[in-house]
Amino acid sequence: MSGLRWARSHRCAALAPISMAPNHVAAAFASPQEDPFLLLESTLKAVERILRHASQQPLQRCWIDHPYGEEELTRLEEEVIPAISRCLQRIDEIDRALEQQLEGQQLQALYRQANGGSDGG
Repeated sequence: MSGLRWARSHRCAALAPISMAPNHVAAAFASPQEDPFLLLESTLKAVERILRHASQQPLQRCWIDHPYGEEELTRLEEEVIPAISRCLQRIDEIDRALEQQLEGQQLQALYRQANGGSDGG
């Protein structure tokens, strides 16, 4: 399958394959521009902006010949945007729980350090 046809069939503009090796994943999170969670948030904002400015006009897509009409735009508003929003909300919940866990560990370490390495028990 040609690269361009593969890209269209997978709704992906990238022609190069994406490696999911662990060392590449760690590198992806080193830059805000490549953080998949920030990209998801950016995608949500872009779709919302597109829908605000669509004004019931068909939305041309790059991988199909038929543009999104009123029905498809409504489905984006009613199904896709809420799904992305729920995903982002869950990511925020996970982040907050992790931050609380890390803060607790830091407080325990400070407490042990203040008590000369004894955990008080």
